[in-house]
Amino acid sequence: AAAAAARPPVGPARDAKMPSGCGSLTPQVHWAQRHRELYLRVELSDAQDPEITIADNVLHFKAQGHGAKGDNVYEFQIEFLEPVKPQPVCRVTQRQLNITVKKQESHWWERLTKQEKRPLFLTPDFDRWLDESDAEMELKAKEEERINKINIENRIPKDPFRHLKRGYLFMYNLVQFLGFSWIFVNMTVRLFMLGKDSFFDTFHATSDMMYLCQMLAVMEIVNTLIGLVRTPLVPILLQVFGRNFVLFIVLGGVEEMQSKAVVFFVFYIWSLVEIFRYPFYMLSCIDIEWKVLTWIRYSIWIPLYPLGILAEAVTVIQAIPVFSKTGRFSLALPSPLSFTLPFSVVLQLYLVALFLGPFVNFRHLYKQRKRHLGPKKRKVH
Repeated sequence: AAAAAARPPVGPARDAKMPSGCGSLTPQVHWAQRHRELYLRVELSDAQDPEITIADNVLHFKAQGHGAKGDNVYEFQIEFLEPVKPQPVCRVTQRQLNITVKKQESHWWERLTKQEKRPLFLTPDFDRWLDESDAEMELKAKEEERINKINIENRIPKDPFRHLKRGYLFMYNLVQFLGFSWIFVNMTVRLFMLGKDSFFDTFHATSDMMYLCQMLAVMEIVNTLIGLVRTPLVPILLQVFGRNFVLFIVLGGVEEMQSKAVVFFVFYIWSLVEIFRYPFYMLSCIDIEWKVLTWIRYSIWIPLYPLGILAEAVTVIQAIPVFSKTGRFSLALPSPLSFTLPFSVVLQLYLVALFLGPFVNFRHLYKQRKRHLGPKKRKVH
């Protein structure tokens, strides 16, 4: 199935004797075809500034690179057998250049070049070579695949509320982003202005907004249950209920806890995580991906989540003697048991769960990070 190609380059033997940089040489070129396209593979590594044009149905190639005769300027011309489109597409790799040329008419050529005699620099590309019957089968297979894809898409019912759902999710993530951004900026400004004194009144300065954001976070559970978002339910339950337990019960339950310095670190870590998480989901609703934001979203949890767990654990440890002293939320059991279950016992049990439960979240976040930031599998032709 050998095929002929373009007119041979002028004076290859004379050029081959020239020293590097003083003349041009002809690289080895492999070719193959399909009904609609021509493929040229130029054996030239580390190619720099390739010049590839098609004029009067003749392809002109010139590039500096490392070929069979070392580092030099290599060039060739190919006058095609039949008309082609004058917009070649070139993909440069470290070892070669791959040029794709579209035919004006979709049919099989008996050879590549207008002249019958094949020049020495041109050989068939056996990695991509197909005869006409095999190419027709490949073309039919692609057409059947395209038709099957269209049929599958037509069979899937279109959701009439798709845009409404996306709009709701966009607005939800936007509101949460603005809320946590307000908390983060407020705490940062107060820290620069008041220094360590800002630690002790963080709750009174930001608790209203934190209450609002964490109450809205319950909607993430609802969104998962009704199928608006596809995400495992257990990690969301652990995070939402864990934070709300610390916020509404441990901190909001007794005033003595609200002036603790640890509140600053809990709120600051929570807000720092969310000012990157919610914008990522917000942009996903409108099919926009910012690679820098994606990397931050799936990397920032690595240092911040353990620090957040540590801050919450310190909060619970400091709360145990406070609740033991005040008796708040203690449960008095009726007779015949007739004893009181201190809420401090519940806090101790929660403290144990606080160090066991996050492994579920860490595993979930690690899988997400691997899926979004891990190496992509590439097809090798």
